[in-house]
Amino acid sequence: MAVIVVMGVAGAGKSTVGAALAERFGVEYAEADAFHPASNIEKMASGVPLTDADRWPWLSAIAGWVRDHAATGGVITCSALKHEYRDVLRGGGDVWFLHLDGARELLAARIGGRSGHFMPPSLLDSQLADLGPLRAGERGRTLDIGAPPEELVEAAFTAYRKDHP
Repeated sequence: MAVIVVMGVAGAGKSTVGAALAERFGVEYAEADAFHPASNIEKMASGVPLTDADRWPWLSAIAGWVRDHAATGGVITCSALKHEYRDVLRGGGDVWFLHLDGARELLAARIGGRSGHFMPPSLLDSQLADLGPLRAGERGRTLDIGAPPEELVEAAFTAYRKDHP
């Protein structure tokens, strides 16, 4: 099984869908936020967007997790906003991307309604500006977050199985 990277901007539901998808497949799950150094979290919490330089070590650590799970498969969340970031993740092994996408208004409402997360709503627009959709050659699917999480998990499971018979 490939490692599934559940990607998208803040508020897309990556953690909810990722954890449920890992359970559906019976594989290990990891939350990419846990791979951030404290300096990145402090920067985002203060409303300052990360730069590429901030993200490279974080992405390399996630690629290491992908590499470590190449034989068993797994599910990990990661914003994976830019094509270049996804190239780093694919360097870790066989990766299939699940891009959770949705309307800015829904994303903003979700971010504003959650508590205890370091990502402020003010950073949503910077993430949307950086987001590049999956390109040809980037295996995966894009699903609309307007659907309930259980429907997204089932759609992702079915799409993955179709791509990996």
